[in-house]
Amino acid sequence: MTEPCNIAAILPRLAAEAPERIAMRCPGTRGGDGLARYDLTLTYGELDARSDAIAAGLAKHGIGRGSRTVVMVRPGPEFFLLMFALFKAGAVPVLVDPGIDKRALKQCLDEARPEAFVGIPLAQLARLLLGWGRGHVRRVVTVGARWGWGGATLAQVEHDGAGAGPQLAATAPDEIAAILFTSGSTGVPKGVVYRHRHFVAQIDMLREAFGMRPGGVDLPTFPPFALFDPALGLTSIIPDMDPTRPAKADPRKLVDAIARFGVTQLFGSPALIDVLARHGAKLPTVRRVTSAGAPVPPAAVARMRALLPDDAQLWTPYGATECLPVAVIEGRELQGTREATERGAGTCVGRPVPPNVVRIIRIADAAIADWSDDLVVPDGEVGEITVAGPTATDEYFRRPEATALAKIRERLPGGGERIVHRMGDLGWFDAQGRLWFCGRKSHRVETAQGALYTEQVEPVFNTHPQVRRTALVGVGRRGAQRAVLCVELHRKATRRERDRIEGELLRLGGSYPHTARVERILFHRGFPVDIRHNAKIGREKLAAWAAKKLGAKA
Repeated sequence: MTEPCNIAAILPRLAAEAPERIAMRCPGTRGGDGLARYDLTLTYGELDARSDAIAAGLAKHGIGRGSRTVVMVRPGPEFFLLMFALFKAGAVPVLVDPGIDKRALKQCLDEARPEAFVGIPLAQLARLLLGWGRGHVRRVVTVGARWGWGGATLAQVEHDGAGAGPQLAATAPDEIAAILFTSGSTGVPKGVVYRHRHFVAQIDMLREAFGMRPGGVDLPTFPPFALFDPALGLTSIIPDMDPTRPAKADPRKLVDAIARFGVTQLFGSPALIDVLARHGAKLPTVRRVTSAGAPVPPAAVARMRALLPDDAQLWTPYGATECLPVAVIEGRELQGTREATERGAGTCVGRPVPPNVVRIIRIADAAIADWSDDLVVPDGEVGEITVAGPTATDEYFRRPEATALAKIRERLPGGGERIVHRMGDLGWFDAQGRLWFCGRKSHRVETAQGALYTEQVEPVFNTHPQVRRTALVGVGRRGAQRAVLCVELHRKATRRERDRIEGELLRLGGSYPHTARVERILFHRGFPVDIRHNAKIGREKLAAWAAKKLGAKA
């Protein structure tokens, strides 16, 4: 009998092989030093058995195969038990970043049309007050105390399913496994449709790309990534931090968890990696660091590498919610490209992960229905990055216009077809077959002299010792935009200091033809960033701010 295509299918096998192995540790009580004791644990045996009971209980409460189910639960045992129970049941978890604008969140949930809502009491209260899922939600499960909104508690659901035995729906590869909303850093969040085959392919590609083997100890600072750990046979240490604010994480707490449990690998956004790197504590047990969500500044890579053992690896995979992983590069090779990046080449994101097919096509904002090899630009030329492969998702949920703009249908020579995903990112291939990221397509600045790309301009100016980061924005009509550089400094500066720094930056930009086109420097107190990784700069907001400062239209 063929095993169902399901990310949870491996869990019973791992539970049978090593039932007492810790699957995850979560912060619980605190000691006198203020540090979490991580006394909330789940073994593989417990995760498997309890998620079976919850899956059976959910079915008794009307949440089963195909039920779109919003999950608004804090990272902890309940979150992981619920997610694996939903996968086992063949239900469709709907995940939305809770920190996004409340109007955007309501729009996401209205689009998803969830039939069930599982959340903590605060989320349930917000659902009622703000009308989340109104007219669609018919099943409610509360994680914690149930107040006056009806439904069941998670404890009740688990009790009702106890003793039902193994649960695993016979899900097919093309069945919808989950709807994961993007962070909305470049617009309204979109619900990415993940099919079961996408999750299974991600597990295989991550295992091979990074050499992940059972028995490792992972510190995943972005909770959804922790869902991969049980399928990879790893132990997850869920960090004591607010996952929506990685830039504000307390490095002392992270280092304590790493040392106490012998963490061998960690995942973090560039903002989180920067927090650890600046803290400066050595991490002797860590053998693998993975950072994604935005380009990792070369200086942060260098600082982080200095804290790791000589044989440790620091990977910066490139991808997106719609397709991950796409390409990878190890820190040593990335450091070797630093000089080219600081001269304006872009950020090297490495070589495509097999079996991905990555191609660069001409820059265009309109939809492309059918693939043609004539779209592809020569190596060395900047264009839009496209990916075809087993993790490339094929649609956004109830967003046909967005799907049309991001997906191309490619007919294959031997028959059949596949979806080519347009990343919305710009880049180019060098002679060694390495991919260089040049910025988002929507963030390009179209001047009268030609286009400028954020990741080819900003690193030049970021070399200034007093600059924390910069953001290139365009002010005015596309095709005649003024190139404006927004600058965030490491520390507050006087007007006289800012005047001096401005002059130095303009002279620095004059070193290269493309950066010489930057017309104005504007200092900003603190850039807006995405709520998921705290690393993607909100350039749309900065463009509007710059236009207002200059008395022009964005």
